[in-house]
Amino acid sequence: MYVIESKGGAITCMLLALLFLGTWPAIMTLTERRGRLPQHTYLDFTLTNLLAAIIIAFTLGEISPSRPNFITQLSQDNWQSVMFAMAGGISLSLGTLATQYAWAFVGLSVTEVITASITVVIGTTLNYFLDDRINRAEIIFPGIACFLIAVCFGSAVHKSNAADNKSKLQDFKSLETTSSFQTDTNPETNGLAKKGTAAFLIELEKQRAIKVFGKSTIIGLVLTFFAGVCISLISPAVSLATNDQWHTLKNGVPKLNVYTAYFYFSVSAFVIALILNIRFLYWPILGLPRSSFKAYLNDWNGRGLSFLAGFLCGFGDGLQFMGGQAAGYAAAGAVQALPLVSTFWGIMLFGEYRRSSIKTYILLICMLFMFIVAVAVLMASSGHRK
Repeated sequence: MYVIESKGGAITCMLLALLFLGTWPAIMTLTERRGRLPQHTYLDFTLTNLLAAIIIAFTLGEISPSRPNFITQLSQDNWQSVMFAMAGGISLSLGTLATQYAWAFVGLSVTEVITASITVVIGTTLNYFLDDRINRAEIIFPGIACFLIAVCFGSAVHKSNAADNKSKLQDFKSLETTSSFQTDTNPETNGLAKKGTAAFLIELEKQRAIKVFGKSTIIGLVLTFFAGVCISLISPAVSLATNDQWHTLKNGVPKLNVYTAYFYFSVSAFVIALILNIRFLYWPILGLPRSSFKAYLNDWNGRGLSFLAGFLCGFGDGLQFMGGQAAGYAAAGAVQALPLVSTFWGIMLFGEYRRSSIKTYILLICMLFMFIVAVAVLMASSGHRK
């Protein structure tokens, strides 16, 4: 089993995890905006997410013979720790599924801001006490405060941007009656609408899988807060699985290594995702069209992107847990500064905040600044597990 010994190695893992975990939501959002049903996307996503955990377990989990390796631990009497790991996987599956629908209603950036901030406030606080305070309280709690400030700015950004979009659309009475002469198009891009214009928003609504015009953003916010609570319980569950702080294992039974815990975590996430998404194929929610398992198997539009998103999430979670096991899971909460990455992709790929007001841009800059401060502070709180 490969073990990270240094604080520098742990921080490297957390930075890579931040990049991976901030990128895969953008890829999932891209497939939805191109019209692919989220049920199809998530089924592909969960397959490669599990495959990433298997790859990590059979490589990093089997390197050294001097410690309990992955295969050895599969036959040990450690079911109590396994249950904690699987509970974390269930939380991941429910939280990820909720965010996939929330992105359509409130946008990628705002969804990531709120879920990440809830995760840090709840999850990092729980991890601080579970890890026997190996992270420095005088540093870590100001970092949590920075996330709270960031979520306030995130809410303000959403409100301001929603008002901007409403202003752009006020001249369009309905989607069906909009003519091509009313829209702001760009002749240099074969008549495609310019990002940030009313025409762009209308074209997006016509193409995307989840229709959001005329629906309250309250739906998206409820899904976002639910996802944040679910995701906040993931790393505390993995911490309990790998460190046995509640002393549930029998005497002499080794604690789960991080790779075995992550394997069980991913298996439970896969099973829950499979059950829920097959159910949503035949009984969809939020007005999505009905599908079937046969239709899913035949849908290759965007499948490669969905597979890529699953790999990024899988390796990102694995890196987060590796860094957390070495430097403390509270410090690993720094990877929840996902909006630093997802907002970049939201602007570059989807034209979010294009042609918005000065007020929206100022709030956006303040939000991103607070996330940068939060990441620096939380990583500075890194400890060393004995």
